[in-house]
Amino acid sequence: MNHAEKAERFIADKQRTAWHDETLWFIRSKRDTAAQKLPEWEQLRNWASDIKAHTLSRLDVYLEEFERNAIANGIIVHWAKDGEEHNQIIEKILKDNQCKRLVKSKSMLTEECHLNAHLKTVGIEVIDTDLGERIVQLRDEPPSHIVLPAIHLKKKDVSDVFTEKLGATPGNEDPEYLTRLARKSLREEFLQSEVAITGVNFAIAETGGIVICTNEGNADMGVNNARVHIACMGIEKLLPKKEHLGVFIRLLTRSATGQPITIYTSHYRKPKPGKEMHLVIVDNGRTRQLASDDFRSSLKCIRCAACFNTCPVYRRSGGHSYDAVVAGPIGSILSPNYDPKKHADLPFASTLCGSCSNVCPVKIDIHDQLWKWRQTLTQQGYTPASKTLMMRVMAFMLGHRGAYAIAGKIGRWTLRQFPQLIRNRWNPWYRQREMPDAPKESFQEWFKKHQKI
Repeated sequence: MNHAEKAERFIADKQRTAWHDETLWFIRSKRDTAAQKLPEWEQLRNWASDIKAHTLSRLDVYLEEFERNAIANGIIVHWAKDGEEHNQIIEKILKDNQCKRLVKSKSMLTEECHLNAHLKTVGIEVIDTDLGERIVQLRDEPPSHIVLPAIHLKKKDVSDVFTEKLGATPGNEDPEYLTRLARKSLREEFLQSEVAITGVNFAIAETGGIVICTNEGNADMGVNNARVHIACMGIEKLLPKKEHLGVFIRLLTRSATGQPITIYTSHYRKPKPGKEMHLVIVDNGRTRQLASDDFRSSLKCIRCAACFNTCPVYRRSGGHSYDAVVAGPIGSILSPNYDPKKHADLPFASTLCGSCSNVCPVKIDIHDQLWKWRQTLTQQGYTPASKTLMMRVMAFMLGHRGAYAIAGKIGRWTLRQFPQLIRNRWNPWYRQREMPDAPKESFQEWFKKHQKI
């Protein structure tokens, strides 16, 4: 099933679709309020974009500097070319430590590498400790949003799965009750786990340290109780110096949820005495993106999901309709790099309105890259033949004034005389829209009549 077909399933529930749309727009509005309180907001965005662009231009140098400093700090550094290597490295660490059950805080990289599923096949259970991640894990489904993993669910959905999996009182949908139940269940996992896995929000080449941002403190709880800490990061997470971090900390959470700062911004530079700290640095297609002039800047992304919250397509189609680890506009330019055949439809799941680029804290030209992916995928033959033919016909019409005028007259006449040819359930455009009444004349015809008045 492609994005349109999966989106059709989501929007079949009109009430949920409206609620999903309104909730995400509320978060987008909070972002706007938070941004407007900082007179230097646009300067911060410019600095962040420039820092990221510079880092990507010298990524090899900064990666080597980061590795040297991390090793000097006592961190064990591993390199993985893809998701499979990433999973094998972690599997070996776990087996060396005789670990059969571990806790993990939110990490989109481990989702990208399908770590949980891999470890399950070798008899190792992963407990996701972010509340939203835990909810979707209990439902045996992937996150639908990179910051708000369970945003597609309502209180009743959470109550139902907690009743089934955690013994909650049937029908009790009180958020405080459900949160306390989850906290009690997870506390036992934190206390018993010997290994904790985390993601990485930022890595500092100058210090060899990493920074993790959470609102629940679950990463800190896992790391501080466990004997072994495994941090997983994509190569694009680097910043050159610690002084650069303040720019991104000020942008990240304001863009994501409208908060001035995350509740916990935790710095890790070395393992505590008697403990181990491993760092798995992953490529998994990123160098291929880095080599592309058109799509390199997508690696600036700091995973704030501001583009999700503003996107009219994402808000109304839900994250699972993208069938990708990272959904939304940014996912639609990252995913075709990994699998162009599977994700060829995602760049077309956009209005190209540019709202995503307008809110991006690191100024990625997301809508331009969506347009470029459309051209690239069409040229490579990944788009349906019917769409390609239709685009060629449209290009001809738009490129020939006479043909365009004739087609417009035929279209308007058809809409007036035979509206049922357009307004029927077999027309996918009509199913989702109210078709306007056909005007009696085109704008060009009207303009010719009135231009001398």
